[in-house]
Amino acid sequence: MEIRRATQEELDLVVELFDGYRTFYNQPYDKEGARKFIYDRMLNNESMIFLAFEEDEAIGFTQLYPTFSSVSMRKSLILNDLYVKTNARRKGVGEALINKAFEYAKEIGAKGVLLETGRENTKAQALYEKMGFTLEDNHFYYFTL
Repeated sequence: MEIRRATQEELDLVVELFDGYRTFYNQPYDKEGARKFIYDRMLNNESMIFLAFEEDEAIGFTQLYPTFSSVSMRKSLILNDLYVKTNARRKGVGEALINKAFEYAKEIGAKGVLLETGRENTKAQALYEKMGFTLEDNHFYYFTL
């Protein structure tokens, strides 16, 4: 398995995985919307995307967004997306992608990596806890516009 930063030349590979990720979370299939969203993130350097390959096939990805802590005056990363194709699961791909995210976070001097997942996604929760993530006690609020 190889993990590397996605390039604009690999946009189609990212879009396929990204749309799979979205449909996993019960969002409608929207290849054109996915293409525009990912292209904009790449073009504007707003996220870091890593692809996992098995031979020449892209089998998973993670997308990281920067954020900042005013209290610590340091950068953090939000591991916003993590997805592995169904036929590649249970092979350590997710773990390898998370390790790549940790490596990148250390390279840029980030304070840490934050993520969230659905309460029902217990398989992902088990992986995150195995990787050293801890469940926080903070309350998070969201205002929908």
